[in-house]
Amino acid sequence: MNIVITGGAGFIGCNIADALKNKAKVTVLDNLSRRGTEANLEWLRSRNPALNFVYADLRSYNDLCKPDAVKAFAEADAVYHLAGQVAVTTSVTDPREDFEVNALGTFNLIQAVRMFGQDGGRHPVVIYASTNKVYGGMEDVRIELRDRNGSKRYEYADMPLGASENINIDFHSPYGCTKGYADQYVRDVARPDIYNMKTVVFRQSCIYGPRQFGIEDQGWVAWFTIAAATGINASIYGDGMQTRDVLHVDDLVRAYEMATQQADKVKGQIFNIGGGPENTMSLLELIQYLEKFSGKKLTYRFADWRPGDQRSFVCDIRKAKNTFGWAPQTNVHAGIRSLYDWIQSMLQDDPHVFDFLRKK
Repeated sequence: MNIVITGGAGFIGCNIADALKNKAKVTVLDNLSRRGTEANLEWLRSRNPALNFVYADLRSYNDLCKPDAVKAFAEADAVYHLAGQVAVTTSVTDPREDFEVNALGTFNLIQAVRMFGQDGGRHPVVIYASTNKVYGGMEDVRIELRDRNGSKRYEYADMPLGASENINIDFHSPYGCTKGYADQYVRDVARPDIYNMKTVVFRQSCIYGPRQFGIEDQGWVAWFTIAAATGINASIYGDGMQTRDVLHVDDLVRAYEMATQQADKVKGQIFNIGGGPENTMSLLELIQYLEKFSGKKLTYRFADWRPGDQRSFVCDIRKAKNTFGWAPQTNVHAGIRSLYDWIQSMLQDDPHVFDFLRKK
């Protein structure tokens, strides 16, 4: 198979690219604008000399019309659209960039796949990495503050299996709006009376794992795990009792592979993809767990809630299991330990590798 991964030098992209190195011809399409992507690309090339890299910025349709990009789309059996602006706070301070990357970038990508992919006769499946933020603050869902093993956390009052894909979407924040636009656009082009493309939307919850250079604004599991290993001061936005289901990137990679293999079954559909109710943590519970096994005390402060921040978000993942047989396999505690071990190995190679995360 031929797989094109936009944002392929990012955290999720490079994990997928590496997992597929012996199974497919992989093309990474990236503009290398995010910190850590150049190192990830170098790592990928060291593990797969046959890796194809296309430098392109999705904000420029002209970039997608260059010969190497056109060739990649024409040969593609699947396109994983992971490139994007990923932080709510950044979207508030720079909404134009957020719109151009997430909304315009997705439009350009769909146009390129439609024009060049189908011209190549491949009709590739396109899987879009959407987000739980399209559900907004979920103000109409009852939340209760409950005690779990001596720690308080927010939980759904009436949805023990989590939030399904039938929950109302309610975009909140510029980031929520641009991801929501892309989410719905990718869904719409699959309709038989529009373009009949093989598109799938994954509304992903909190993903974590190796090669994730988590920052304060995004990638909270990695950010606090890095803080535990390095002594970086951290901030808790809100009260720390907000709860999420978390998913190890290895499980997410399997979801992409399995959906691709069953493209005719999943096309045109939307799936919540996360750790589910069996793999949940509040922010304070994560900190307590990190302190327990690392033997280090984290230094942190509290700050105001972020716009549209959900007090609880847990995926109901039954639709993905029932439709294409996917379910998480990595326990949250074991997964976080493995992430911590990766961070330690990075620090052994370069003690200053995470210094850029320290506040000036």
